[in-house]
Amino acid sequence: MEMRDIEVFLTLAEELHFGRTAERLRLTPARVSQIVKQAERRVGGTLFERTSRRVSLTPLGEQLRDELSETYAAIHDVLDRARLTARGTTEPLRIGMISRRTEMPGPALDRLSERMPGLEANLRSITFADPFGPLRSGEIDVAVLWLPVREPDLTVGPVVDVEPVVLAMSASHPLAAARTVSLEDLAEVPVMGGARPEYWREGLVPSRTPSGRPVPLGPTVTTSEEMIPILATGEAVSPMHAHAAEYLPLPALVYRPIVDAPPARWALVWRTATENERIRAFAEAVRATAP
Repeated sequence: MEMRDIEVFLTLAEELHFGRTAERLRLTPARVSQIVKQAERRVGGTLFERTSRRVSLTPLGEQLRDELSETYAAIHDVLDRARLTARGTTEPLRIGMISRRTEMPGPALDRLSERMPGLEANLRSITFADPFGPLRSGEIDVAVLWLPVREPDLTVGPVVDVEPVVLAMSASHPLAAARTVSLEDLAEVPVMGGARPEYWREGLVPSRTPSGRPVPLGPTVTTSEEMIPILATGEAVSPMHAHAAEYLPLPALVYRPIVDAPPARWALVWRTATENERIRAFAEAVRATAP
């Protein structure tokens, strides 16, 4: 089996779905099916049971997956180290972060350093007013962004973390007296805006409540630092990710769980055209360490 055949087999063994496997490897489902059939002919047995509803590994497929996985990873490690040596110097992996929670990709970075010992990772701050611009300009290699991200030139990789959403507000705000709040409460108070594009902002700050009532947008901001005085004076409130309570623990502010807000999912995102072995290695490290 060729390396690409092994990659297809192991990916399908993980996804158990021809469409998702094809999308992940940038192939067509027909090509994935063709490669699997060729592998089965070479091995001399059926690797996957296929029905109209599900795909599953046969005992032979499970055996091959278990025996190939470690070897395949070891080969990639050797090739990655060879590429680094051939370059002579290692370009740092520049990671854009909107969140103040800089340790969020920590476990993945630890695993990445084990796999590519010479690789340096640098964190860069980006704003929620232009989350995709630094990727497109080449200022950063990857970004950790909340979902959804629907940009045709960007690849959405594995989920880095999942956390609740809270409402940040002044300690003297009327809603601060409650232990929890709901998305319906947002129709009664000005809510900060500023995240772009609009569909991405909606992933955290909805324009309407679940019942359809409009959410009044207040001041526009681009960074969490700009939010602090507006929140502290009670001029507006803002949905935020739960870690904000730890990283902005100011006496003037309180954070209340939004009980009906879906959990926020943070994922690795990069520009498809500039994908390289460093980015792929980091993505694999994230997949291996994701919660």
